[in-house]
Amino acid sequence: MAILYIVATPIGNLKDISFRALETLRGVDLILCEDTRVTKKLLDYYKINVPTLSCHQHSELKKVEYIIQLLKRGKNLALVSDAGTPGISDPGNKLINIIAARPGLPINIVPIPGPCAITAAASVSGFPTDRFLFLGFPPVKNKRKKFFKEAASSKYTVIFYESPHRIIKTLKEIGFFAREREIAVCRELTKKFETIYRGSVEKVIQDIEKDEIRGEFVVILGEK
Repeated sequence: MAILYIVATPIGNLKDISFRALETLRGVDLILCEDTRVTKKLLDYYKINVPTLSCHQHSELKKVEYIIQLLKRGKNLALVSDAGTPGISDPGNKLINIIAARPGLPINIVPIPGPCAITAAASVSGFPTDRFLFLGFPPVKNKRKKFFKEAASSKYTVIFYESPHRIIKTLKEIGFFAREREIAVCRELTKKFETIYRGSVEKVIQDIEKDEIRGEFVVILGEK
């Protein structure tokens, strides 16, 4: 029976990968990537010579069918994202869902756990995480107000992602609905310029504006 491994990869620091993940990537017949150029950096670093195939949210149906045919022929595959755990705010879950729903397909889907920006940020936030709400990325245009109202109305810790281009705008919008709540904002987690900002929304905005705004951000809104 063929196996599709769902392999978590580093979110920044290439050393943040498990022995099991490396063993899996070396042992499969093909690695399915969000972007083959990004994955190649990881594979080259660990001298892994396994063929790759791009597989992302815009992949054509015929490519998905090709992947399914490989699995039917007994090929073992690994699915990775550009960074972190596939399927977590990541289009990889679409492929997993198609394969899992295919009747009679002789395949095991096996998770190889590891890095994830959500858990990395939550672990250093200091906020309660026995329950939390994860919201992915805020909408770029429509329904932004609804998104931030939902985040601010939650009595639990709320976690979401944001890009460097919109981080200040987003913090100002969340501050409109949750000015009284403490936040933590993590920038460039596990990388050279890793920074964690804490305090009120107003204070964090001021601190971020003093620095060079770069890299991906994880925003954590503390409990009410």
